Amino acid sequence: MSASKDLRYGVQFGYWQAQPHPNFVEIGQAAEALGFHSAWSAEAWGSDAFSPLVWLAAHTTKLHLATGIVQISARTPASTAMHALTLDHLSKGRMILGLGVSGPQVVEGWYGRPFSKPISRTREYIDIIRQVMRREAPVTNDGPHYPLPYTGEGAWGMGKPLKPITHPLRADMPIYLGAEGPKNVALAAEKCDGWMPLWYSPYREEVYADSLTEASEDFDIVQGVSVNVTDDLEAAYDAARPGIGFYVGGMGAKDRNFHKELMARMGYPDEADAIQENFLAGRRAEAIAAVPNGFIDEVMLIGPRERIRDRLQAWKESRVTTMLLQARDPEHLKEISDVLLGA
Repeated sequence: MSASKDLRYGVQFGYWQAQPHPNFVEIGQAAEALGFHSAWSAEAWGSDAFSPLVWLAAHTTKLHLATGIVQISARTPASTAMHALTLDHLSKGRMILGLGVSGPQVVEGWYGRPFSKPISRTREYIDIIRQVMRREAPVTNDGPHYPLPYTGEGAWGMGKPLKPITHPLRADMPIYLGAEGPKNVALAAEKCDGWMPLWYSPYREEVYADSLTEASEDFDIVQGVSVNVTDDLEAAYDAARPGIGFYVGGMGAKDRNFHKELMARMGYPDEADAIQENFLAGRRAEAIAAVPNGFIDEVMLIGPRERIRDRLQAWKESRVTTMLLQARDPEHLKEISDVLLGA
């Protein structure tokens, strides 16, 4: 672990469930008042990641606005660049563009696109966005995934390379990558300004060490950490189990589940197997019960105030630089920030 440091904090909204988040603007404003660095919005197969940030931009002045993540199969790279440069202007330079490949269920089932070659697709995607933001020359790409100009089947042969009409506010607008697999994490370190893991353990930094060798000194590792301030530790473990159990057991096929593979690499292979086996057999209660307390403790901060403050020290000594928090309302955000910022 590195020397102890001050963490930056952000607020994580994720994606909407059946209805919009009821008070995300008030939470964002509370985060800004507390001195938080950023607010993060996601997308799955419902709400999009950009629109809530536009709304937040209009109601805040300093809070950085980040997508965590934009799914690259949802838009062409040029379209994503247009969204990002527009929001960067509207927010006066507060935009952070977080990208990710999502998974084959969403990419092929929702967007109707192939999931093949996710790493080379991501590399092309980032390169095109960088070209748009630099605006040094008309944008071109000779790769197989996003050819520009397009000359393939159905082309009229009239396409020509273009520069964006709107001059981007910042040629170096930060781009982050959400990644789990070792090669994709290495791509983030090579090509991006930051990385968003799904799970990160400050006690097992060797899991990602080889993938981060190309990371720059100011490379930002942004980790969402659930914080549950409570004297009932067992109830906190039980509250955390269903989400982890669903990701490990149900978010993927038996032989291709990135989340299960990550849990195994983090030192819990037998537990990951048990979770998936029970989940796929329809034994969801058993799958959830198989999520170990030890794993929960490594990726979350739960328990009484002093326990959380003690365990926060490992995060301060880790390579994580920005910690994202979730809150029900402004009062809840104030409660958990008091615990963490007072440590």
